[in-house]
Amino acid sequence: MVSKRLKNILYAVVLLLVGGLITRIADIRQMQSLLREQHNWEKLDLVLRQIDRHYVDTLDHKTLTESLLPEVLKKLDPHSLYFPPAELQEADEDLQGNFDGIGIMFNVPEDTAIVASVIAGGPSERAGLLPGDRILSIDGRKVAGVKFPQDSMVRCMKGPSGTRVTLSILREGVEIPYEITRGKIPVKSVDVAYMMNDTTGYMKLSKFTRTSYAEFMSLVPGLIKAGMTRLVFDLRDNTGGYFDQALLLANEFLHRGDNIVYMEGRNRSRQDFKADGRGSCQHLELAVLLDEVSASSSEIFAGAIQDNDRGTLYGRRSFGKGLVQEPINFSDGSGIRLTVARFYTPSGRCIQKPYDEGSDDYNSDLLERYRHGEMMDADSIPKNDSLLFYTVGGRPVYGGGGIIPDIFVPVDTVGVTDLLVAMNRSGMQARFSLIQADLHRKALQQAHDLPTLNKVLDGLNLEDAYLNYVKNQGLKVDRKQWAISREVVMTQLRAMVGRYSAMDDAAFYPLIAPLDPVIQRAIAQ
Repeated sequence: MVSKRLKNILYAVVLLLVGGLITRIADIRQMQSLLREQHNWEKLDLVLRQIDRHYVDTLDHKTLTESLLPEVLKKLDPHSLYFPPAELQEADEDLQGNFDGIGIMFNVPEDTAIVASVIAGGPSERAGLLPGDRILSIDGRKVAGVKFPQDSMVRCMKGPSGTRVTLSILREGVEIPYEITRGKIPVKSVDVAYMMNDTTGYMKLSKFTRTSYAEFMSLVPGLIKAGMTRLVFDLRDNTGGYFDQALLLANEFLHRGDNIVYMEGRNRSRQDFKADGRGSCQHLELAVLLDEVSASSSEIFAGAIQDNDRGTLYGRRSFGKGLVQEPINFSDGSGIRLTVARFYTPSGRCIQKPYDEGSDDYNSDLLERYRHGEMMDADSIPKNDSLLFYTVGGRPVYGGGGIIPDIFVPVDTVGVTDLLVAMNRSGMQARFSLIQADLHRKALQQAHDLPTLNKVLDGLNLEDAYLNYVKNQGLKVDRKQWAISREVVMTQLRAMVGRYSAMDDAAFYPLIAPLDPVIQRAIAQ
């Protein structure tokens, strides 16, 4: 009886062992089969299932997934990205043209947030906040003098429309409590638009948001009415944004049937985009300003203008971001931006710069441009004869990544001395400007036009006050170096202090323009 029971137990054990062996053999065979087909996505699934089945410790599947997805997409190209829910919301808000919050811009020069500007029509303006106010606490939490992270401060003040936040503000030595109801905050993509002279208008577009075209169209009629026959359109430092906004803006300048751009990919057939001939700016002369940060939609616009011989490009070679990202969002609020095609200018140039050597080389490209002299000398810009194309008028243009301007303007080094570098590095001009804004707030807030503002600035004796400030900060001023850098510093100071006036950016950009060699070159043509 015992012997029979023992035999049954042994038989059961053997069956279990054999079953396990068969399973292992099946797993091994499946693994071997997948190893012979490296392109098969089932291998990834198999590895993950093996981890799930056999790994020694308890697994946090969510953490593993969130860590794995960015690494997978990184292997594709530099612009295919995975966004966790919070990051996706933030990325979308940046381009939507509005967000929920209280409506202020602030700086943190010395461990205390100082309101730089209050967005017109926003909750903070209605509550009575003013430029120069110091933020001491948010919802009872101290944020001044405690090295509170700036991004955390932003998150504390942002929130859904209709919710409330309490701030403690220091103004002229008096602490004032505020309760502000959050609301929708409009975000401008056009930093400034003004007449530089009797016939030349200037407009700076910081990014291509959902509202860029509407903003542009609301501002152009006023400039034309003021006498504009030529527009300087500044796309420097503009990293791109919505593709359709670039199309709409290019369409305003191009003639019927002109090619704007086309896109094509392995699983995307070629798609061409052409102007419809109904643009309101076809009669304007156009100058487009570019630099090494101008990317994506900026390059689409610039490439369309250049290839159609519609305007003149000034500055330095653009970034070279010409990959088409398609948004794919998931039910948990996360999403990916997957590259599905490439952008090509009308002449056939691929805007995208090479990225085959890996993301490290790709990300260090701008540094390499400095190293081999491209920022100072147009002859150092790489040009490959196999990537030679022609505009509609027969002018030669080169592909290979980025848009090469028609007129090269090097990085400005006029007035640069060790003294200027030391001042800029320590942020002395910015901190001094805040002090002046506090001292002369009433006069600055009453300046609503440049002539009035210039009179206020002329009466502040900025040079002597600044040199005394620098001395008190422990920086020795070499008089020879100051003579070289003086014009640069004083122009910076007037523009920075002017920004705290009622004009805000409408003061800063005109006042800083004399220092800008790209603008000056565009005006001189």
